[in-house]
Amino acid sequence: MDNQYPRKAESRVTRPRRAGILIALALASLIPTHSGDTFAAQFDLPNDDSTVVGKVRIVRPGKENTLLDIARRFDIGYHEITAANPTQDIWLPNPSIPLIIPSQFVLPPKPWKGIVINIPQRRLFYFPPPAKNKPEQVWTFPVSIAREGWSTPLGDTQITGKHKDPGWFVPKSIQQEKLLEGEVNFPTYFPPGPENPMGMLAMQTGFEGIFIHGTNKPWGVGMRTSHGCFHLYPEDAATLFQDIRQGTPVRIMDQPFAVGVYQGQLAMASYPPVGEYNARQNPFTRAILAITPWLYEKDETGQAKYLVDWRQVQELTLKSQVLPTQINPDAMPIEEALSKMPVEDYIWPPYGDDANTARPPRESTSPATPP
Repeated sequence: MDNQYPRKAESRVTRPRRAGILIALALASLIPTHSGDTFAAQFDLPNDDSTVVGKVRIVRPGKENTLLDIARRFDIGYHEITAANPTQDIWLPNPSIPLIIPSQFVLPPKPWKGIVINIPQRRLFYFPPPAKNKPEQVWTFPVSIAREGWSTPLGDTQITGKHKDPGWFVPKSIQQEKLLEGEVNFPTYFPPGPENPMGMLAMQTGFEGIFIHGTNKPWGVGMRTSHGCFHLYPEDAATLFQDIRQGTPVRIMDQPFAVGVYQGQLAMASYPPVGEYNARQNPFTRAILAITPWLYEKDETGQAKYLVDWRQVQELTLKSQVLPTQINPDAMPIEEALSKMPVEDYIWPPYGDDANTARPPRESTSPATPP
């Protein structure tokens, strides 16, 4: 691998030696059949100039749910839910303080094709092939990214394989790391099953040792926990796995400032830069570079289509703001916009003690499902 990247794991998977019919039945049991339990954020692509999808929600947490329960129900990762609610306790959120659900996303730069992963955003976007007589869509999922000291190659590749119930030979580099951490009995091989760190479904990319896969620790989705792979919630892995085909293009990018158009104005979300990529520019310069392509857009009179409050941009580069924030000079402050939103009661039960495994959670008994 190119020397610009720190060390990375070279993962190897094995296929389980089972009859094909058993594998098919196992996969069927993994894929949710109820749309309310898939939880994937699936949106029609905008048919105007907009490049922001979804909407922010405000909910009143129940007494038994953790912040992680609520995040997972809305297909939000750890970093997103904690960045949007920095004063809330992860395990015992205050039910008297409404929670911000950051379920609105700036789409990556075009082309919108196949899989695009923005590492600082810790989010995967999938643009499925358009179905006949139906609007084009984007599906988006939170992902875990490489832990400190590790990284994932950037650039273009493709899906080269799909693995049901993979076994995992632990790379030498990870074995050495575990020894240094004092885990002298860490296995060198994990057989297929719900305790396998690769989860029960894995999609192999053309980058050596890099997979998009489920996980046996779904509460870590949205954190820096991997050795270069991308971890999905088990239910998201099932949703993506059933639609992805070998040869699907994959683009991996490092863009801490996601810029797009929302309600006719530029909006930006900011994420902590990932230091392993050694960007030469400072954060403000990187934000300017992300905004610049939009400044060439003209309106019908030939004037600049978008105006920018550069002081607001500079402020956004100094913090993590996972909510797309309009950056035009007369934009309403985001705090004011949030204060005008209705507060919904969160009525879904906790996932339960057995939810932190590689298996998707069982279908909810609640009659209501989150949009």
